[in-house]
Amino acid sequence: MRRLSVFSITLAAALVTVSAQPASAVDTINTKKLRDAVTVGGILGHERALQRIANQNDGTRASGTPGFDASVKYVTKTMKAAGYKVTEQPFTFPFFRELAEPELSQVTPTATDYETATFDYSGTGDVTGTVVPTNDIIIPPSAEPSSTSGCEPADFTPASTTEPQVALIQRGTCTFEIKAANAVAAGYDAVIIFNEGQPGRDELLTGTLGAISTIPVVGLSFADGAALYAATQAGPVTVHVVTSTENVPEALTSNVIAETKGGDPNKVLVVGAHLDSVTKGPGINDNGSGSATLLEVAEQISALKLAPRQKIRFIFFGAEESGTLGSEHYVDTLTDVQLGKIFANLNFDMLGSPNYVRFVYDGDGSDGDAGPPGSAQIEKVFTDYYAGQNLATEPTAFDGRSDYGAFIAAGIPAGGLFSGAEGVKTPEQAAVYGGTAGEPYDSCYHQACDTINNLNTKALFELGDGAAHAIWTLAKSKTGLFEDGSFRTTAKTKAAAKPSVYEGHQAVR
Repeated sequence: MRRLSVFSITLAAALVTVSAQPASAVDTINTKKLRDAVTVGGILGHERALQRIANQNDGTRASGTPGFDASVKYVTKTMKAAGYKVTEQPFTFPFFRELAEPELSQVTPTATDYETATFDYSGTGDVTGTVVPTNDIIIPPSAEPSSTSGCEPADFTPASTTEPQVALIQRGTCTFEIKAANAVAAGYDAVIIFNEGQPGRDELLTGTLGAISTIPVVGLSFADGAALYAATQAGPVTVHVVTSTENVPEALTSNVIAETKGGDPNKVLVVGAHLDSVTKGPGINDNGSGSATLLEVAEQISALKLAPRQKIRFIFFGAEESGTLGSEHYVDTLTDVQLGKIFANLNFDMLGSPNYVRFVYDGDGSDGDAGPPGSAQIEKVFTDYYAGQNLATEPTAFDGRSDYGAFIAAGIPAGGLFSGAEGVKTPEQAAVYGGTAGEPYDSCYHQACDTINNLNTKALFELGDGAAHAIWTLAKSKTGLFEDGSFRTTAKTKAAAKPSVYEGHQAVR
């Protein structure tokens, strides 16, 4: 799952989610046979294989690395052995890796070391220069996000042509990519972007530029950024910025696509999980847990000789951590006719978080923007199942940080499960789901410690069963997601099927 600089979840009542949703047209399907066959032991078997792959490949399974290539071979071999038709879809993407921790310190007038982070796709550099703020920084911040710092070329004083200078930019309005590009165009040697300052937008800022930069780009918290800005108002300030990164403009990676041999080819259920990890760790929860669950579900469907009514297309996406690039590539390469045959997308990204919550993607919009028509019915498949198990759920917004984004941008109904990432569990959630209030759902999120020891088997059991139930319910139902029982999607033409702009990753504002 891709990183957001800020990730918050608006809580529903600490009860089983009940919201005003349209009645589902989907048939009630008895999925017990499949759920009983899908086991935590089976999921963990695949997780151990992914861990071994990471161990043999410098601790990572990131797209563009040998660890990812080995993961692709493992998934391909597993799905072929289970009887699926498997194809590999290669594509190129901009590969980024941080080679060393960044450094940011004030040299004059007061020696100060700052906690900082390298933005994805930052250039490598060692710069000591004068700090020059944009002309539109807002301190104190407005009640609602409003800063346009760095969004226009005119926000920058043209940099010196003889002395190194570092642009200081506040988060807000436009993407980090635009801010950094404008700084480069104005002649700056490095960039510092600090958080905007509202609640939830005040911690150490990190994120992605979405495109390779030629200069170092690092982040600061609002408090440190505001203090640095205040110092520049009193006189010249010099900082030292160091980054060490690797950028490969056209690295090769792939998606693995595995289809059931049976099922109506004109009614396709795409079930997705990203296979890649971040470069800093093995990604056994993010997203080995989703990939391993799909492998186990697919194997058990085959072992039980279950015959789907609709065709199931399992896709293990590459380069999700680089900006959901695998899923975007997949959707972009489909014709209008092919898009129209996909009636739903189920996404499973992180299902084993140690301090988990049973989050269900919010198809009806009760916790944010609704998904395309039909998404509310998918949400209801999940919430009805968990209500029947006397298990609570909470909605989580479609915020663009996983592979469903390309599908909902194309008008395809979507849904899925999520056990939580870097967000912090509330006391209310701890009372319902157990675990520890005040701690992240996954304290090893995007770190080297996201290993086989970073999994909650109870989460894998509960969310694995929920995934199996929804997959088989949608694959077996005689009727579709709409009130007239149809499967026809609202898929847009390819020209219109472009990723939406989200508060996340390439589009962080």
